[in-house]
Amino acid sequence: MPKVKTNSSAKKRFKLTGTGKIARKSAYKSHILTKKETKQKRNLTQTSYVHDADMGNVKRMLAIGK
Repeated sequence: MPKVKTNSSAKKRFKLTGTGKIARKSAYKSHILTKKETKQKRNLTQTSYVHDADMGNVKRMLAIGK
């Protein structure tokens, strides 16, 4: 069987935690920041986790498991 390649864009955007969850950064923090409130920009800085419904697709892109 051939090797499974990791998606290059996915390995830059997602990080596997020690407990097996996949961390991600929030969207809407790259540009057009002048119209956003300071509180919104501060909250977008925090990392969050990939939703359970999307976990299979992200794991497939990262070549984890299966």
